[in-house]
Amino acid sequence: MSGDLDGVASSLSALMRRAAPAMAVQADSAWLQLVTPWDNPARPGERMWFGGVRRGKAYVSYHLMPVYTHADLAAKIPPALKKRMQGKSCFNFKAEDLAQFDQLEALTRDAAAVYATPFTLKC
Repeated sequence: MSGDLDGVASSLSALMRRAAPAMAVQADSAWLQLVTPWDNPARPGERMWFGGVRRGKAYVSYHLMPVYTHADLAAKIPPALKKRMQGKSCFNFKAEDLAQFDQLEALTRDAAAVYATPFTLKC
């Protein structure tokens, strides 16, 4: 099973990098973390966190922060992909699902477009 999760993590990491090429890699050891090329409006000097891929013991988590910060993106999540959500911006996978990975890639491209330029956080 662990070999399967390694493959899922590798596929999802490649998907995120491909769909969000303007985002910078902040970390890529224990898990992939991407940040924006601009500062977080709430924390000047720190980059805004875009998302990441983390391999756990039982599943791989795909975090996509723009889904949390922009309701219009959350509204675009297809029903089958929405069933994979844990929390407000995380999708969990135990195996590769090419159809859902295609949907996730499209959503990530939309998210990267939204995070391409700075915006104001609404608190």
